[in-house]
Amino acid sequence: MAPLTVEIWSDVVCPWCYVGKRRLESALARFDRPVEVVWRSFELDPSAARERELPAAEHLAAKYGMSVEQAQASQAQLTELAAAEGLEYHLDRTRGGNSFDAHRMIHLAAAHGLQDAAKERLMRAYFTEAEPIGDPDTLVRLMAQIGIDEVEARAVLDGGAYADAVRDDEQLAYQIGIQGVPFFVLNRRYGVSGAQPADVLLQALARTEEAA
Repeated sequence: MAPLTVEIWSDVVCPWCYVGKRRLESALARFDRPVEVVWRSFELDPSAARERELPAAEHLAAKYGMSVEQAQASQAQLTELAAAEGLEYHLDRTRGGNSFDAHRMIHLAAAHGLQDAAKERLMRAYFTEAEPIGDPDTLVRLMAQIGIDEVEARAVLDGGAYADAVRDDEQLAYQIGIQGVPFFVLNRRYGVSGAQPADVLLQALARTEEAA
């Protein structure tokens, strides 16, 4: 039986994307057919500096035109929601920045059959451990932890490898009409927008199986 394919456009600095990852995993645990998961690149802020200067709450407030207090309340609510999925968020300590190189690392990991491990490690590093996601030395260290050779990772970061793969993912997102993430595409037939509950994702998987 051929596996279904689930492509997920997401960003490693998107808190809802990590929640969506856990909810998909919960759905897959209850789905009895093989599924191939493919992570696709999406940058929430392609123009971001390598490392953000503003504290997380202040950045959120400035971006969405809210007070710092409102931003902190939003972060607290999201932290609680993530905890319900078994995730530990420290949004007040996140060290945001440009995620383009992180996406290149995910493509490198995919070449070694470690794409999901890379996605998981980068998201945990950002949301739980307050690692600077745009820092090359940090990325090399994190990739080494999942089995990617440090010399190879460094060579990718120092050059242009996998840049086209990231841009191709983003161009495909544009063609599909994806404007927000996470966005799940099942067998290039159905799309699910947002970090939907596991039951909703399970229903989408079942519908895709019926149509296959």
